[in-house]
Amino acid sequence: MVVRIRLSRFGCKNRPFYRVMAADSRSPRDGKHLEVLGYYNPLPGQDGGKRMGLNFDRVKYWLSVGAQPSDPVQQILFRAGLLPPPPMVAMGRKGGPRDTRPVDPLTGRILTPNKPTGVEQSKDNEDGEDGNEDSPSTP
Repeated sequence: MVVRIRLSRFGCKNRPFYRVMAADSRSPRDGKHLEVLGYYNPLPGQDGGKRMGLNFDRVKYWLSVGAQPSDPVQQILFRAGLLPPPPMVAMGRKGGPRDTRPVDPLTGRILTPNKPTGVEQSKDNEDGEDGNEDSPSTP
């Protein structure tokens, strides 16, 4: 019997809520399970409620006896700090370094405003130097 740690869907239409469960790999998604290990809420409420809760001791136990996490659960356990990063996350993006600027999750816009570039600053310095030519300089 192969044990998988996977998500079981609860909630209503367009409002998913998942439980993290240890289950036999042959049982259906929402069918018989061995143990409930936690929960995951992809849509937290307006109050910013908890998005996930895990029983770390039981998850570590199931991993130690050979349970295999599904791909979404593997991402959740990585975020919780229980597993190393999946191979694709460890490799990084193919096109170069990642953009590390913070992004608003609702709008997708970058949160920090753009700073003036060095070219504009150098133009300001040149204008300031021109104004200083009339003032006497000390040797």
